[in-house]
Formats: sequence, C-alpha cells, structure tokens
Amino acid sequence: MSAVPRPNTGLRPFLDRHDAGRRLAAVLGKYRGRVDLLVLGIPRGGVPVAFEVAQRLGAPLDVIVVRKLGVPFQPELAMGAIASRGVRVLNETVVREIGIPSRLIDQVAAREMKELERREVVYRGERSPLDTAGRSILLVDDGLATGSSMRAAILALRQLEAKEVIVVVPVGPRETCAEMAALADGFVCLLQPAVFSGVGEWYDDFGPTSDDEVRELLERSRPRAGE
Repeated sequence: MSAVPRPNTGLRPFLDRHDAGRRLAAVLGKYRGRVDLLVLGIPRGGVPVAFEVAQRLGAPLDVIVVRKLGVPFQPELAMGAIASRGVRVLNETVVREIGIPSRLIDQVAAREMKELERREVVYRGERSPLDTAGRSILLVDDGLATGSSMRAAILALRQLEAKEVIVVVPVGPRETCAEMAALADGFVCLLQPAVFSGVGEWYDDFGPTSDDEVRELLERSRPRAGE
C-alpha cells in the first residue's frame, strides 16, 4: 500500500481514495489549525480519504465503525445501518415496502454487530477511541450512495456529544447529498452528479481497502514522541 501521488489518467474524476482525500483537503483550508478538530473515517474505504484530509489539516485521525444492514434475501439493498455505541438506523421505506419483520432485522443487526466489534479491535488494538465530546468532527467517507452508513455515524456522534458534525465526501447523488446536508452541521461534497449508479464509477482505482491498510493508516497518523 502506498499513498505516493500518481498522475490521474483522466478516465475518472478521482484516481483513487488517496487522490480524493487530497482534493477534499484542498477545499477544507478553513479547518486547518483548529485545536478542537477531529477527522473520523468510516471504514474501510473512507479511511484512506480521511487519512489524507487529516494529514493536510494537521488533525488527529480515528475511525467510527458503521455496518450496513442488508435485506436478508437481497443483501446489497440496505434496510439500515448500525454504528458504535448501539446506534441503529432503519430505512423505514424499505422495511415497510418489503415487509421485513422485526425478528429478521434483529438477526441481521446481531450478526453485523459482531463484525463491528471485531473491526474495532482489529483497527485500534488496545487503544481507546479518541474522545469526540465537545469537538468539531470531519466525518469522511469515500462517497455516498443511500446514505444509511453516514446517517448512522452522524446519529452516533450526536449521542457522543460532538460539538458539530461536518460530512465530507468526494461524490454522492444529489438527493442523498441534500439529505445529509440537512442532517449534519456542515456538508462538503466535490461532485453531485444528476445521474449516479455507484460510488466506484467515479474512481479509476476503487479496489477494496483491507483491514491491514486501515490499521496501518491509523498507526501512521498517531503522534510520535516529541511531536
């Protein structure tokens, strides 16, 4: 894994997630130097983007783990999401139209909670999450689709008493962007296309981000002795 900049091929607006993060950081200059600032990436794909933002703004980096709740017989369709500290967000429209019973939602949520807890241990090891209370949060992902994961993360941060939550993404459909802008205290999105079929279509390289890469980026962002 390397974050060394490479030239954009021009096939897509963003070369990869690191490139997207650098482009976002370029429009976030007003946050540089704020002592209350904390950058949170949504794993896995949001962490390389958040890493570049945090590095260029001189801010600490951490993660907030969110898991999509997929419809049991159509897992790519999100019926909601869960986040750390027991937050659950449901897409009531999907649940109602498909007629998903509560017991199935609970089963999916329990399974995803196990994975959420596993990831938190893998990413941080024995380190505790950085305190979000009273801080300004730049909440970063590699893009928006339905917004379920981002919505869960915002609500989790409200419960954790963040001072303000600013959603920061490279790309997202206009309708979802409008929803997130209304829910958050601030919103930054570089591209809001009228026609949108998926986040990956806006990247040259949208390969999966591994647990090892997330852990490495968090380790690289930690202050060293004397800093």
